[in-house]
Amino acid sequence: MSRAYNFSAGPAVLPEPVLRQVQAELLEWRDERASVMEVSHRGKAFVECAAEAERDLRELMAVPDDYHVLFLQGGATTLSALLALNLARADQTADFVLTGHWGEKALDNMKPSLQVNVAASGKAGGYTGIPPRGDWALTPGAAFLHYTPNETIHGVEFHDIPDAGDVPLVADVSSNFLSAPLDVSRFGVLYGGAQKNLGPSGLAIAIVRKDLLGRHGRELPPIFELLNQAKNDSMFNTPPTFAWYVLGLVLKWLRAEGGAAAMGERNRRKAANLYAAIDGSGGFYRNPVEPAARSWMNVPFFLPDEAREKAFLKEADAAGLLGLKGHRAVGGIRASIYNAMPEAGVQALVDFMADFARRNG
Repeated sequence: MSRAYNFSAGPAVLPEPVLRQVQAELLEWRDERASVMEVSHRGKAFVECAAEAERDLRELMAVPDDYHVLFLQGGATTLSALLALNLARADQTADFVLTGHWGEKALDNMKPSLQVNVAASGKAGGYTGIPPRGDWALTPGAAFLHYTPNETIHGVEFHDIPDAGDVPLVADVSSNFLSAPLDVSRFGVLYGGAQKNLGPSGLAIAIVRKDLLGRHGRELPPIFELLNQAKNDSMFNTPPTFAWYVLGLVLKWLRAEGGAAAMGERNRRKAANLYAAIDGSGGFYRNPVEPAARSWMNVPFFLPDEAREKAFLKEADAAGLLGLKGHRAVGGIRASIYNAMPEAGVQALVDFMADFARRNG
């Protein structure tokens, strides 16, 4: 049995050194004589583990001191609903810029809790680009402006940060956490699930400017009040301890690999290599996204017909290239090339694509 290259969109590839450490520590973690999954989240060992993960994340992302870092249960979908309750009154309006499925999902989850305005949407064009900034119909004094910097299904990514003025910018960064340097101070909230680029499923992260919490004027169940999590170091209730522990190991791996700057350069090379293979195939492979908005993390592409796409997926799986089937909403092929995907994995896919096109073109 050999480990394959995993291009799944999420839960996604994890660094092999992290998996090997988890394997080695699974039965007996540190000096606890028990698994990390079995010890109290309020015991000294896990409290130290959690605090270390927060320190590493703050360092890697250069998180300013006036931001809370929260480690929570669930994923970005759950967290988007909680953020709507915590960031605005029911009579306030939030703006949304939609560039794909996950932006729509956030809108649907926030809509019951406040007034919404779709300031811009790329849906009419099939979500193949980013709506021009001059066309955004923003609400003066909005509670916040929400967008999804990287859309995993459609493969659309912002390569800069929108200017929201004095309105807090809220971004779902599930699929591009620490994929390149990012100025946290430009945002009111950065949030996302860990299972795409930082760890296993079950853990969500929110980096929230401190002044934004506790001013919503709502009566919320205590567990929905994010300020309670902030006051209790994300342990207002039992957190997903195993996922938090693995996240901490991934963060240490990222530090050892050179941090966000090194990841950004590596991810740029991986994406450039794959897009060059698509664009250089003479039309056999096709990516529909406008070049300026192409994702570095998720690369969808299509073959000339469905029959050859099915053959491609079958042969790729046999060749040790897993998780390449496109999302059911769009079909085709999708390669997710997150931080933990090595350049050798992308090169193996590029080589397979060239061979398949040669045999089936």
